[in-house]
Amino acid sequence: MRDIGKAVGVSAVTVSKALAGKPGMSESMRQRILKKAEELNYHYPEEERRQHRKEQLDIGILIPEHFFQADSFYAVMYKQLVQQLTENGHFGMLELLSREMETGLEIPNLVKSNRVDGLILLGEPEKAYYRMIARQSLPVLFLDFYDEQASAEAVVGDNAYGCYRLTSHLIRNGHTNIGFVGSYRATSSIMDRFLGYSRALLSNDLPVREDWVLPDRDEKGQLLKEIPLPAQMPTAFVCNCDLVAVHLIRTLRAKGLRVPEDISITGFDDFVTGAGAEPELSTFRIDTDAMIDLAVRTIAAKCRGQHKPFGRTVIGGQPVYRNSDRNINGTEE
Repeated sequence: MRDIGKAVGVSAVTVSKALAGKPGMSESMRQRILKKAEELNYHYPEEERRQHRKEQLDIGILIPEHFFQADSFYAVMYKQLVQQLTENGHFGMLELLSREMETGLEIPNLVKSNRVDGLILLGEPEKAYYRMIARQSLPVLFLDFYDEQASAEAVVGDNAYGCYRLTSHLIRNGHTNIGFVGSYRATSSIMDRFLGYSRALLSNDLPVREDWVLPDRDEKGQLLKEIPLPAQMPTAFVCNCDLVAVHLIRTLRAKGLRVPEDISITGFDDFVTGAGAEPELSTFRIDTDAMIDLAVRTIAAKCRGQHKPFGRTVIGGQPVYRNSDRNINGTEE
C-alpha cells in the first residue's frame, strides 16, 4: 500500500480506505488509486477487506441544528466525540439536522448514501424523528437523551440525581422557596432534571409551585430572549443548564436583583465557568469524558455485531459549589 500511495501521492491510510470502498476522498482520487493498484498487480483480499471494515468504522454523528452553535455545549461534546473516535481508529462524520428535516422525517444524507457503519444521535430532536432514526438498519446510539420506546442504545448523564443534589444543597442552606427554570417537556434531560428538583422539594415537604417553574425556550427549542419572572419571587432558582443560569442572572440584574445577595442560582453541566459567568456558577458536573468513551465503545461493539437488549446507561457526576448561591440560615452546609 505504501508503494501505491507513493506513486499516487497519498498516504497508505488513504490507499487502504480507497481499496476498502470507504469514504474520505474524491471519486477521481479513488479511481486513480484503484488503477495504480491494478497496474502494480495488488489485490486486496476479501477477508482483509472485511477485517479492515470491522476495525476502522465510519460513524455518523447527527445533531439538531439549533443545538449546534459556536462554542455551545453540544459543539464541545462533538469535538470530544470526534477525538475519541479518532483515537480508537474510527472516523466521525457530522450531519446537522434542520427543522425541515425533523418535521418532514427526512432520512439523513449519511444514511441515504450508505456512508456510515453506525449512527450517534447527539442531542434530542423531535420524537417522531429520532424514533424513525432508531428504525434504520444501522446500529444507532442516543447520546445525552433516551426513549424507552425506541430501539436504540442510550448513554446519558445522571440528570435527576444532579438536580436533586443541587436542590438539596439549597434547602440545607436555608432556602425553602425554590424555583426551576427549564421547559421540562422539551427534552428528556430537562424532564429528568425537573424530576430531581421536584423530588428534593417533596422529600423535604416543600411544594412544587407551578408559578415558580419557568420556561426557558419556545416551541422550536430556541432560548427565550427574556425569561418571564413570577410576580412573587423565590429566594433561589435551579436552572436546567449553565447557559440558562447565565441568561437568568442577566434577566435578574436588568430588574435590579443581585445574585447571590437577593437570589441564589445554580446551573448544570459545568460548561460555563470563570469569565463565562459572574458570579461563578454553582453547578453539577457530568463526567462527559466517561459518557463519550462509553458511547464510542458501545456503537463500535454494535457495528461489529454484538447483540444485547437495548438499554440506557447512566453516567454520574459531582456537584461543584461556587459563588452563585448563598447560605441564608446562618449555618454551613
